[in-house]
Amino acid sequence: MVQSDTQQKILDLNKWEAIVNEKATAYQEAHPFPYGQYENFLEDWAAQKAMGSFPAVKDSGWIHYVHFNEKKHGLNKMDLIPPFIQEVIKELNSDEFLRILSKLTGIEGLKADPSLEGGGLHQTQRGGFLNIHADFTVHPHKRNWRRRVNVLVYLNEGWKPEYKGDLELWTRDMKECAVKVSPVFNRCVIFNTDEDSYHGLPDPIQCPEDMTRKSIALYYFTEENEAPKKRATNYKARPDDGFKRFLIYLDHQAIVFYNWLKGKLGINDDFVSKVLNLFSKKKK
Repeated sequence: MVQSDTQQKILDLNKWEAIVNEKATAYQEAHPFPYGQYENFLEDWAAQKAMGSFPAVKDSGWIHYVHFNEKKHGLNKMDLIPPFIQEVIKELNSDEFLRILSKLTGIEGLKADPSLEGGGLHQTQRGGFLNIHADFTVHPHKRNWRRRVNVLVYLNEGWKPEYKGDLELWTRDMKECAVKVSPVFNRCVIFNTDEDSYHGLPDPIQCPEDMTRKSIALYYFTEENEAPKKRATNYKARPDDGFKRFLIYLDHQAIVFYNWLKGKLGINDDFVSKVLNLFSKKKK
């Protein structure tokens, strides 16, 4: 797929297929669970244009996830996402990219999610965070769709180590952080997501007030013959979290209840965003 007005490639699929042929084994055998990080993911012009067109948190359509276990913002309405970023997402949801992603991960039959449930664009302001967790396991509105892979493309030019905001990958027993990945410009992180692939950015980011941590977040599924075990996002305390672990647990239980309502009533994250913002004193 190419951009219509310039006929330039957004993603060089031939280049990435060659990389995948070389890196698939390392990905599938990685610790603490299958993952890989890849630099200069999009073609440079495309990454620059995507970053330049990234909408502000105050623009319409953003969902504000503000509760004890996270403080971030998401935009998953395709018609409100800027047109060029829509093209990037379409490329990453294309049959050609899915074929390469299956080769990398070893998971056949990957499906893109046109509803961008929980994904799309993510943005975190200074002070924002996302506690360590394993992702929800089943698509909220497609009972036989098992969540399998996350693709995160970072669009943060000039990101410095002191800003924090690293993606942390924790061991399956939650005893230690095994990997930290800085969200630098045009870096892509891909990882398998299952019941104990724990990850997050638990410490509040310290970027300047006029900056945000930006990413394109896309999730991929497989359609199972039998409905897989369904579980909400599972937040976990770190070993040194102390009394905080009790609050993490209570908030997790609220998320479990919300996830149940979401499936039963067919509601979406717009609803929870509005409810959560009733409890937030900060104007969005």
